[in-house]
Amino acid sequence: MKNILHIISSPRTNGSASRTLGTAIEEKLQAAYPEHAITTLDLLKNPFPHLGEEQVDSWFIPAENRTPAQNEAVKRSDEAIEQLHASDIIVISVPIYNFGIPSALKAYIDHIARGGMTFQYSENGFEGLVKNKKAYIAVASGSVFSEGDYQSYDFVVPYLKSVLGFIGITDISVFRAEGLGLPHLQDTALEKGIESIVIA
Repeated sequence: MKNILHIISSPRTNGSASRTLGTAIEEKLQAAYPEHAITTLDLLKNPFPHLGEEQVDSWFIPAENRTPAQNEAVKRSDEAIEQLHASDIIVISVPIYNFGIPSALKAYIDHIARGGMTFQYSENGFEGLVKNKKAYIAVASGSVFSEGDYQSYDFVVPYLKSVLGFIGITDISVFRAEGLGLPHLQDTALEKGIESIVIA
């Protein structure tokens, strides 16, 4: 059975192209893997707090030495990392906002990128510990960032590929609904994005 984790980062519920594109990926995964379990992590409904001093300090204290308050401070992070390790396939639905990812997704990443849990230091440098996973990224944008004049403005796909690779997830497919704000593309952008989805 395939365990599928769908991370939704759009702050919009209605009219969100990234949600729609991510759901289309999810549906194709269900068809490809009849035996599956899907977990949806909607960061709009269940946001992660931005990191504070208590959380970061508590990470560096061995579990057996933590106070109840410190255990509570790391609980959400620990649970998210456990959920990530338990997943075979990760779908990330993300809009491009001001050339980057929504802050809710950045907060989540800050909670799951932890030394000794999703990556470790070795003699050869960093080593990712989240291995044997497949990731699909569903990206929605008002302009076209995959090519052309604004390609260098895309800090979403390169960043997500880098951070996923850093923790060990290197098998990544990206599908885009782009040009949603451009009059000559907006009517077909989402449909083309959905049609481009290939499960591999």
